[in-house]
Amino acid sequence: MLEQFFNSAPNAPALTNTLDANANANANANANANAIPTLVAALAERLQQKGWQMATAESCTGGLIAAACTDLAGSSNWFERGFVTYSNAAKTELLGVDAGLIERHGAVTEPVALAMAHGAVARSRAQVALAVTGVAGPGGGSAERPVGIVWFGWATPAGVVTEMRRFDGDRAAVREATVRHALTRLLELLA
Repeated sequence: MLEQFFNSAPNAPALTNTLDANANANANANANANAIPTLVAALAERLQQKGWQMATAESCTGGLIAAACTDLAGSSNWFERGFVTYSNAAKTELLGVDAGLIERHGAVTEPVALAMAHGAVARSRAQVALAVTGVAGPGGGSAERPVGIVWFGWATPAGVVTEMRRFDGDRAAVREATVRHALTRLLELLA
């Protein structure tokens, strides 16, 4: 029966198209998966060339950026520490973000991302930091701050740069896009 299925002409193109589609999907998934380790390796090289270390201050990514960085062997040469500050209290206690600032503006805002980036440098031995605060979903969004919105802060010796992005997709997609963008932009800022 199976032999007849595989040898029949009408089924052969459908099977081939399905296999081709699966191969393309797997190739795309592998390309995306390899992008983050490639970014981390480039960032590691750039930081080591400058003799700098970095810290992370993460809310919506819950430590994914720090994990991506420390997946690279030898990361202790350039990765100083990561702060996972998911709650507002953690942002205040660990990074020194003013509770009044969060109360006035909300946690997913430019002023908070800026304060998180400043706090990560101030409370570490790093010269460079990146901070992310956002709404990864599926819940928690509002008209003002919809699911997928992320505020970024990058602190370097030249100052702090902030940016807001909105990513589509489910929780995992938003978090992965956040990691990728945070690392990409930091690499650009260190060029």
